[in-house]
Amino acid sequence: MSRMLSIAPKLERMPTEQDLGRLQFTTILYCLHCTNPDNGLVRDKTAPDAPASIAAIGMALATLPVVVERGVLIRKFAAKLARKKLAFLLACPEGPEPDASGYKGFFYHFLDIETGRRVWQCELSTIDSAFLFAGALTVATYFDGDSADEVEIRRLANTLYERADWNWACDHGLTLTHGWRPESGFIPYRWRGYDEGLLLYILGLGSPTHPLPPEVYAAYTESYEWRNIYGRELLYSGPLFTHQLSHMWIDFRGIRDEFMRHHDSDYFQNSRHATYVQREYAIRNPLNFAGYGEHCWGFTASDGPGWITRNGDGGEREFFDYIARGAPFGPDDGTVSPWVVVASLPFAPEIVIPTVWNFARMPLGMTRLYGFKPSFNRTFTVEDSDPGWWVSPYHFGIDQGPVVLMIENYRTGLLWNIMRRCQPIVAGLRRAGFTGGWL
Repeated sequence: MSRMLSIAPKLERMPTEQDLGRLQFTTILYCLHCTNPDNGLVRDKTAPDAPASIAAIGMALATLPVVVERGVLIRKFAAKLARKKLAFLLACPEGPEPDASGYKGFFYHFLDIETGRRVWQCELSTIDSAFLFAGALTVATYFDGDSADEVEIRRLANTLYERADWNWACDHGLTLTHGWRPESGFIPYRWRGYDEGLLLYILGLGSPTHPLPPEVYAAYTESYEWRNIYGRELLYSGPLFTHQLSHMWIDFRGIRDEFMRHHDSDYFQNSRHATYVQREYAIRNPLNFAGYGEHCWGFTASDGPGWITRNGDGGEREFFDYIARGAPFGPDDGTVSPWVVVASLPFAPEIVIPTVWNFARMPLGMTRLYGFKPSFNRTFTVEDSDPGWWVSPYHFGIDQGPVVLMIENYRTGLLWNIMRRCQPIVAGLRRAGFTGGWL
């Protein structure tokens, strides 16, 4: 399979439904190839000896309905994969010990891919745990049959989600903290202002065991920034992924909370505006980076060339490693991420598809195993290399998941339709004050 994909030609015409399906298929192979068959844990990235990422595991769980509906795996075997992942995670050690897998129902960001225990003294991550819970609830809702495996999936997934102590994660405050470390306690940052934390709060509000009070959501939204950027009125957040990740699971079309009712908008329309803002920033290209334009944009959290300063034709340039890039207020070092453009497909296909076509004609691997490389930088030249500029050498699980899920939502709305039947999501939305539309 990998050899067949590696010799596929570049796309020389505008992408079709079939092309998007092929990109979705080769991208989804990451979730199958990069999974430990013994326990179901998923690698953070394709680097040798990479640990498991708890967020990547959650996204891989969410792709299982896609692989069933697209005929990649039969339902019976996909259910066994879901059961194995959930059973292993639920059996992982919980407690305040520094080498546990999690505490108070939340998981550490990175786990040893063999043992499932914490690595690198990383943080207990509320947001990455939320992606795991969303994936678990996806399979709990989708696998609704009477077979032993499907019944067990629902039991395991609900237990995993319901043991999370959301109020503990607030650390006596009105907003959720980013996380906790056994060595030093809670991280001194909180989820405030618009970002991917929207999903986090909806899951916390919908918990049947440790629900957050509604005033917590009001505290999250009170620091929102409504701005006019390039003539578009929108709720601002710089990195494009922040406008996408909650939308992988929740169909925000036509449903509004108090903030969006006040601004006569919804979060789906807001993500559409954010997608256009990113393209407009690239067209204007205020820092004069190579390659930027109408069909070359996509600024988000991504791998980068490294923490390096270089002198070139444009003067001194500062480059970054992995960082949350954004538009139009930065940070920006010339790095573009194809995956985040694809993940905006449901919001603005009329500008995403031509941009995907442009990326497909670059040596970025659209038709190869795992699909597009996650990021590149045409300003950062690399001698004696093809194409002569920096391209990320790795694929990342948290970049692969959004491509698969958002292509599917664009094509069929599958994830959105599944999660409309997910009681914790529905309850969380209602407790956050969402009304209208399909609610």
